[in-house]
Amino acid sequence: MALTGRTALVAALGTLIVGLVLPDWTGLLAVELPLLLAIVVDLLLAAPVNRLLFTRSGDTSVRLGEQAIVSLIVTNPTRRTLHADLRDAWPPSSWPAGTSHEISRHKLRIPAGERRRITTTLRPTRRGDRNADRLTVRSLGPLGLAARQGHHEIPWTVRVLPAFPSRKHLPAKLARLRELDGRTGILTRGEGTEFDSLRDYVPGDDTRSIDWRATARQSAVAVRTWRPERDRRILLVLDTGRTSAGRLGDIPRLDVSMDAALLLAALAARAGDRVDLLAHDRATRAGVTGRAGRPVLSALVEAMAPLESTLVESDLRAMASKILRTAPRRSLLVLLTGLDRAPVEEGLLPVLPLLTQRHTVLVAAVSDPRIQEMANGRGTLDAVYDAAAASQAQAERRDTAERLRRHGATVVDEPPSRLAAALADAYLALKAAGRL
Repeated sequence: MALTGRTALVAALGTLIVGLVLPDWTGLLAVELPLLLAIVVDLLLAAPVNRLLFTRSGDTSVRLGEQAIVSLIVTNPTRRTLHADLRDAWPPSSWPAGTSHEISRHKLRIPAGERRRITTTLRPTRRGDRNADRLTVRSLGPLGLAARQGHHEIPWTVRVLPAFPSRKHLPAKLARLRELDGRTGILTRGEGTEFDSLRDYVPGDDTRSIDWRATARQSAVAVRTWRPERDRRILLVLDTGRTSAGRLGDIPRLDVSMDAALLLAALAARAGDRVDLLAHDRATRAGVTGRAGRPVLSALVEAMAPLESTLVESDLRAMASKILRTAPRRSLLVLLTGLDRAPVEEGLLPVLPLLTQRHTVLVAAVSDPRIQEMANGRGTLDAVYDAAAASQAQAERRDTAERLRRHGATVVDEPPSRLAAALADAYLALKAAGRL
């Protein structure tokens, strides 16, 4: 049983009036007994909470930054009208800070034998699964003096998928891809390409491309033309270790890397390439293999949704071993990690020759735009010191990137707003150069 604020107010006013008019205890008892009787009657007339029926429906997934609507049907099978306050509890990250009180609470009036639908609008602020917490119902009596309160577990899960803001770049990158395919479709590229068609020989053609059988069947010399192989393999590797947990403004580094990986995956899938995913720090956190075409994007999004950074240093030797087992044939290896000097020198550089020997390696890292702002700062003594520290950090970062390039890797190092587009451009450049 729960007493309402109205009960406390009536009791206080009654006690005050009796105390002024009839100061003895008999007067007080004359007021409290009827009030107590009214509370008991009000409680008995309140609709029972434990007999209510609940059914959920609505969205089961939503992209980060967008809203999901979850409906709850409340059925009152009792013979009494339900007057209730209902709280539909969800984790705090299901809404922007400070808005849960208004969104999760509802007032209901359901006559006997009827049902009502209420909706809760979620706008999650983090990726991952958001599970509905318990449902609290407070059923008020007709007088509003007392209430019955109970809890119900009505499970529902909304999976919050990664945001994909870089998809705005996809049409432009696809146009470049089509232009690239048209320009390279008749280039002779030798072993490892797919046969396209036959055409007449012209002076300057490679004699190794002459098709002697076709030439014997016609009066002109025929040569084979080739097109780039379309079934290339791309392995996206997300480093989910300590460096991916840092935040750039309000966005974790890991989420920026996911956005870049999704744009590249969408572009490569349209190009006919096969895209796999590996998320690793000291252990494998997620993996997607054997997917091709447009369905690969939804598979990657589902695999990325529950990923979280781990506050441990990544074991890059174990990661390299896992990569070599996952991709036994030559592939484009896209490693989305950091460019901090110590982890690269101690972890990545020792294993990089093993990777570049078998694969084309592309290292993508997101830089902190705040460092550039600090490097440009002037005007005060503190700003000058900050600028000096930022310049030193940038020099170390450039040196680390150059060492990776000397070991055969292509490096993309851009701020969050440009990383996804720059990574897609690097992929297209490698494709145009015939390095895939």
